[in-house]
Amino acid sequence: MSRPGLTRRECLAVFASAAIAPQVRLGATAGADATPSKPMRGAFMILSTPFTEAGAVDWADLEREARFVDACGAHGLVWPQGSSEVASLTKEERFKGMVILAGGAKGRKAALVLGVQGSDIAEMREYALRAEALAPDAMIAMPPSGAKSLDDYRAYFRAVGQLTKRPVIIQTSGGAKGLTPPTDMMIALAQEYPHLGYAKEESEPLIERMKALVSHRPPMRSVFGASFGSGWLYEMRLGLDGVITGNAMYADLMARIWELHVRGQSMELRDAFSKFLLMRNLSQQIPGADLYVMKKRGVFRTMMTRRSAASGGGRARAITISPEEAAEIDDRLEALKPYLSVRSPS
Repeated sequence: MSRPGLTRRECLAVFASAAIAPQVRLGATAGADATPSKPMRGAFMILSTPFTEAGAVDWADLEREARFVDACGAHGLVWPQGSSEVASLTKEERFKGMVILAGGAKGRKAALVLGVQGSDIAEMREYALRAEALAPDAMIAMPPSGAKSLDDYRAYFRAVGQLTKRPVIIQTSGGAKGLTPPTDMMIALAQEYPHLGYAKEESEPLIERMKALVSHRPPMRSVFGASFGSGWLYEMRLGLDGVITGNAMYADLMARIWELHVRGQSMELRDAFSKFLLMRNLSQQIPGADLYVMKKRGVFRTMMTRRSAASGGGRARAITISPEEAAEIDDRLEALKPYLSVRSPS
């Protein structure tokens, strides 16, 4: 019998992943090499999770968002991570979202990166095995929130490395309180498992850590910035390979920023990035501004969030934007028009 909320086809896919995954990748060995199926560079957008007015995940809008991000020219789409409100999602919702996004991956140019983090090895393993059977281009994992020591971090990421040969992006934030994976540990993991040589760096001291990782190529393969892209302009100068951030509502702008960087068009790059910062600054002053833009651009049908939910499956609430706030968002959004290539998703 299928679980509530899953169609029969999705349920079969989930159960099949549990049966198949242990057989296909548990043989991964230390030192095993892996060539990414798609380039692991550029603008990787973390998808926001849309919710219906009743508070359920809106799967149709999630699919629409994936199509939108791909049509915008973004180089990767990532789900679920912090910007996806992953802490509010149930295990069943995470499984179903993986199935849906993997099901539409064939026609997309953007790389699909599935989040497999868990509070410990056992939980991570469950998500990683399901993801592996769905054949994404890569995986991403926060450190385990239930860790007590750096040895726990090391064992956790080694376990990921043994479960797959696909690129695995190690996110440096989101783990146990006060515990950050040292750069030398990440470099050592990449030496042991080359497909762990990918990092989403957003921990302090930020610039020093980024420089340390970039200076170790190989074994490091791709180093991404984060923090909503607020420092991306300087990070590109430092030689980072891109950004992984929850800016899906500006996916075309983010793709354009990377394109201008690659082409060496510094004047246009500064202009595009400065206009992007106008929106990021506003999101700090007007909570919900990003959801407003997502709805205005025709990607989401509601402005619902579970940000206040303490645990998976919590109640969603509607974001309200006053006329004054809407006028300010619209005014700044007008400045982005030259860089917004996609008007509404198909």
